[in-house]
Amino acid sequence: MNTFKSTLLLVVLTLFLLFIGERIGGRNGMLLAFVLSVAFNFGTYFYSDKIALAMYRAQPVTREELPRAYAAVERLTAKQGLPMPKIFVLPTESPNAFATGRNPQHASVAVTHGILELLDDEELEGVLAHELGHVRNRDILTSSIAATLAGAITMIARMGYWASLFGGYGGSRDSRERGGGFSSLFMLILAPIAATLIQLAISRSREYEADATGAHVTGNPYALARALQKLDDYSRRIPMQASPSTAHLFIVAPLLGGGGFGQLFSTHPPIPERIRRLIGRDHV
Repeated sequence: MNTFKSTLLLVVLTLFLLFIGERIGGRNGMLLAFVLSVAFNFGTYFYSDKIALAMYRAQPVTREELPRAYAAVERLTAKQGLPMPKIFVLPTESPNAFATGRNPQHASVAVTHGILELLDDEELEGVLAHELGHVRNRDILTSSIAATLAGAITMIARMGYWASLFGGYGGSRDSRERGGGFSSLFMLILAPIAATLIQLAISRSREYEADATGAHVTGNPYALARALQKLDDYSRRIPMQASPSTAHLFIVAPLLGGGGFGQLFSTHPPIPERIRRLIGRDHV
């Protein structure tokens, strides 16, 4: 199922680029968009994880530098028959974590400096088990592609909007005239919403699944529930500076929205509901 989702996201990226190319530059723009889509798809498949790690200045660490996390990951991967992932640390005090990569053989787990300071050993193991749950469930490629796709859609939408104001990138006069009006509105408003909807399509259910996997592997759902409660509390006090296109990668949402309409577009399910599913009540 996750392989299908990954393929679908790449198809969406291709169709979006072709649509934008045709609206801006007619046939010439469509041809250029096709070439770009091939390059985007190749780069997204092989380098989306590296892009996400570089975006947050993640630094690789050795067993000697981070023995507590390494020991927990080694235990957890041995239980599940998974390859040992690369481990990274993000230089921020905001507590959070994410997993990325195109498959279990090319997986990476990243934790922030803040989460290492905040959680005890059992809670940290619960968080790492959650992230390895994403690896085991093979949804890390889907989430990495979605991050790149959402960023690409937003970036191209803004570029296309400004291009439409100046008549497009060539093509016939009719195609340039079509660059205004509807295209401008689409590129400025609807495309970023489309990027958000792509994230929503994959994020909420995968968090529940990773929670369940992590709790099953550790045999201690209360540790993960306590970790989620702490992360929710402290991430509000120390908000993380994160890109909206990659917010869905993290175990808790780094960008906090309000209730109502903002909650509708949250990339994560509510923490109380995640805790309730783990231990039967909405708080520890």
